[in-house]
Amino acid sequence: MYTTSQPDPVRLEIFKNLYQFIAEQMGIVLQNTATSVNIKERLDFSCAIFDSSGLLVANAPHIPVHLGSMSESVRSLINDKGNTLKPGNVYLSNNPYNGGTHLPDVTAITPVFLESSKKNPCPMPHAQCPMPIFFVASRGHQADIGGITPGSMPPHSTTVEEEGILFDNFLLVEEGDFRETTVRQHLANHTYPARKPDQNLADFKAQIAANERGVQELSKMVAQYGIDTVQAYMTFVQANAEESVRRAIAVLKDGSFTYKMDNDAQIKVKVTIHPENRSATIDFTGTSLQLNSNFNAPKAVTQAAVLYVFRTLVDDNIPLNAGCLNPLEIIIPVGCMLNPTYPAAVVAGNVETSQTIVDALYGALGVMAASQGTMNNFTFGNEQYQYYETICGGSGAGINFDGTDGVHSHMTNSRLTDPEVLETRYPVLLESFSLRPDSGGKGKYSGGNGVVRRIRFLEPMTANILSGHRLVPPFGLNGGKAGKVGRNWIQRQNGIEENLDSTATVEMKTGDVFVIETPGGGGFGKCS
Repeated sequence: MYTTSQPDPVRLEIFKNLYQFIAEQMGIVLQNTATSVNIKERLDFSCAIFDSSGLLVANAPHIPVHLGSMSESVRSLINDKGNTLKPGNVYLSNNPYNGGTHLPDVTAITPVFLESSKKNPCPMPHAQCPMPIFFVASRGHQADIGGITPGSMPPHSTTVEEEGILFDNFLLVEEGDFRETTVRQHLANHTYPARKPDQNLADFKAQIAANERGVQELSKMVAQYGIDTVQAYMTFVQANAEESVRRAIAVLKDGSFTYKMDNDAQIKVKVTIHPENRSATIDFTGTSLQLNSNFNAPKAVTQAAVLYVFRTLVDDNIPLNAGCLNPLEIIIPVGCMLNPTYPAAVVAGNVETSQTIVDALYGALGVMAASQGTMNNFTFGNEQYQYYETICGGSGAGINFDGTDGVHSHMTNSRLTDPEVLETRYPVLLESFSLRPDSGGKGKYSGGNGVVRRIRFLEPMTANILSGHRLVPPFGLNGGKAGKVGRNWIQRQNGIEENLDSTATVEMKTGDVFVIETPGGGGFGKCS
């Protein structure tokens, strides 16, 4: 007989790994059953499990910006649908004002009940139905969800409506029945409808399958250990993560940082350490007000960035979960670019501003120079094809390490599509892909180098680049030099070169080459 009032250290380790294993199993199912390049090849998705109140328990090591924000989506569902949640239901959400990141990231959420929904449909009226004991969720980046440009990453959107179709706790599966007609209507009934609803539906079904695997594995765990033990260890795992973060905070010092962006916006952050209870206040007061551009980061994204930074300061092998947030007080003024109000555009806030928040925090804490600070979001397409990728660059150097060349850093953790897959699925040619020498900042420890990526178009398409650090270089720390800024340009078929801004939409003709040179990371410490 095991007590559930105090964790057994061995069992704690077992459950910590079991919860993470379930999320990893969900991810394998999602990758294997999805059809889009985005999910299947680039792995732009995340899976996680949550407790009965919607707090994150464990996740697979997928995309940090997804994982730190998904809990807000689950809690929004609980607040919105309350006790009408029923066994066999699955909900869709991508609302940036309810825990979403940006519209292409669509989350499927499945409530988990003690009894299997198919064998034991709820016999009582809605108000008396049992409450879920857990939730499982999977978030996948859709190749297109509508909006003013193919790929749904418009560089110049000014409202969230221009970025695509909003799902707000939308009932996708009702007691086991997939509501295909309703979903198709929702994808079509918009000023800027989805361009490829069949692909959306295929990915949604893959997410449903991934969640179902999570439901099955959690049910097995409950059958083996009992619901009381499983729920108790969810709390213990969160408490263990909280204690690990408190230990990491105890050795930090107060700091502040102002981070300027290419668009003249600035992120201001002040970190105050409270040694008496090993907690920290992270205050973003002084950050630029909500922008007319799409570089506003939803509050959930800002919290995800903070959660990520403090998790990386922990040496222990803990899952990223809600416990990590307990020692942190996060102050984000309403109406600033890190906590915008509807209907502000947010598509770049998720992918670009999230990176700058992370670097600003590392700068304030004095532990690491800036990474390339951008995801270099490249989309192209027309009515037939839509493609999206993020492109690697240099990571920043730290107190006792060099930066890394050509990696996806911080808030992104996706892959690049294999050249063979890219060229088979789309009418483009990957002309070259190489490291960009001497783009990392020099220092006692040098920043990593960026890359150069050249894509030749074999038929006319609209191409978009959404990037940062084309004007402001990624900073060095403690006397280390800044990394080199990136550059976006086009080599036309007739030999003419056209320079592009950090954000641009351009019509590509057959034979034109789009060239993306990504920034290097900053250096750390003076060269001896």
